[in-house]
Amino acid sequence: MENERKPIPNDHLANERTFLAWIRTCIATIGLGFVVVKFSLFIKQLALIIDTDVRIPNHGYSAIIGIALVVAGMIMAVLAYYRFKTTQSQLLAGQFKPSSRIFLYITIALIILAIALAIYLLQSTR
Repeated sequence: MENERKPIPNDHLANERTFLAWIRTCIATIGLGFVVVKFSLFIKQLALIIDTDVRIPNHGYSAIIGIALVVAGMIMAVLAYYRFKTTQSQLLAGQFKPSSRIFLYITIALIILAIALAIYLLQSTR
């Protein structure tokens, strides 16, 4: 029992605040995915209503990117809960060990989604 200390309420409250920040990020990511999909549908319907000769490019990537964002938000929510419970258990045992692996995976996933979105935006401006 060399480094064991009794957890204080501030540690648990900080863990809860961190979890809630993750959940807000998940909600924002899911909302962004929803908007990406719905905005693409809105533009297509608007083009049909206006009945112009302007051709709207139909790459189909916006639906894929939007759904990927929604799925990424759901995965982040699961990972946030897992991290919250792991930290809670470590705090109760007095053996907290920070981990950066989860942040590496989330960062890689978001970079991949950002690259996909950039490619889509570049193709849609041509």
